[in-house]
Amino acid sequence: MIVFQGVTKEYGSFKAIDNLNLEIVSGKIFGLLGHNGAGKSTTLKSLVSVIVPEHGEIFVDGLNLKENRDEIKENIGYVSDSPDKFLKMDTEMFWNFMATVYGIDEDVKNERISKFVEIFSMDDAIDKTIGELSHGMRQKAFVIGALIADPKVWVLDEPLTGLDPQSAYNLKEMMKEHAKKGNTVIFSTHVLETAEQICDNIGILKKGKLIFNGTMDDLRKTHPGENLERIYLDMVGDKANEEVREDE
Repeated sequence: MIVFQGVTKEYGSFKAIDNLNLEIVSGKIFGLLGHNGAGKSTTLKSLVSVIVPEHGEIFVDGLNLKENRDEIKENIGYVSDSPDKFLKMDTEMFWNFMATVYGIDEDVKNERISKFVEIFSMDDAIDKTIGELSHGMRQKAFVIGALIADPKVWVLDEPLTGLDPQSAYNLKEMMKEHAKKGNTVIFSTHVLETAEQICDNIGILKKGKLIFNGTMDDLRKTHPGENLERIYLDMVGDKANEEVREDE
């Protein structure tokens, strides 16, 4: 289980996430939804220690992240919201580097790379630098790098962006299988249809605040008779923003 307790990340007077309280259960796919700038990436980066919040605590399987960063990071695979890193490194070299960081045996590493290359149709990308790849191919390269260690927790920030339909389908199936094994998958998206397809639970962020946490059925009950897209936009879209301004 992953627990956020009163987590706040500030940039000057701006709160990217504001007093976030959230529990994410193992064995589930958890989708984090929200408009651009809602705080999704900040939440995920806080979990994987890319950034450190000013306030609050994060626990992973009962361990406090502040006190057990290295141990926790060994069990997390992270795909960031931008695949524009390690641009001068050969793709296969990057995968080897990631396997070394996680201490993966040579035979296991080679077996997993071969499997992922086939799943994501990366045969032509192995000898190219990451900088030579298209956005979608870079995204697949980083997904492979994050999953090569078979970590218990997958933290994926907009992982489907730029993927071709077959690769997107394959990744979603992998996410389902990983959760079925009792592991945890957390991913961010602003595409409600994607969340509806694969999520067991969702959280919706608006301006750094968690405004909903539950299942899709729970979400439907908040606005009976409306479709999911309308419900979501009623909660976080321009209409909702206007209502907030009127209340203020």
